[in-house]
Amino acid sequence: MSQSLAAVFYLFSFIGLIDTIYLSYHAITKTDVACWFFPKEWCQKVQYSKFSRTFGIPNAYLGFLMYVAILVLTYLAVGGLVAPWLVKAVVVFGFAFSMYFLFIQAFVLRAFCTWCVVSAINFTAMFIAVLIK
Repeated sequence: MSQSLAAVFYLFSFIGLIDTIYLSYHAITKTDVACWFFPKEWCQKVQYSKFSRTFGIPNAYLGFLMYVAILVLTYLAVGGLVAPWLVKAVVVFGFAFSMYFLFIQAFVLRAFCTWCVVSAINFTAMFIAVLIK
């Protein structure tokens, strides 16, 4: 795996970890997230919707695990311990889910959450890096 691709994965996964830790805190405490750039009601609608969980697990927890997986697999790929395609496959999987949730926000809930959009931007950046490299 190239150093530049690894750097992109490290950077955006770190941002994603901060994002998902924040969301996980609010999932645990059942408090409202801050809503920048969108009406507060939108974030609350997304945060408390039935789509905020997958198989009963808060999406923030699953996102956290996804970002940790990307970080660990990137580290292992740089060291030659796993094939780079495995990291890329996880990124593509995360991107697909992120786009699905963005679609749900846009067309089902008709509301956006700042933190979900940040995650979508992260996965989009990593996905573009996969396509370029």
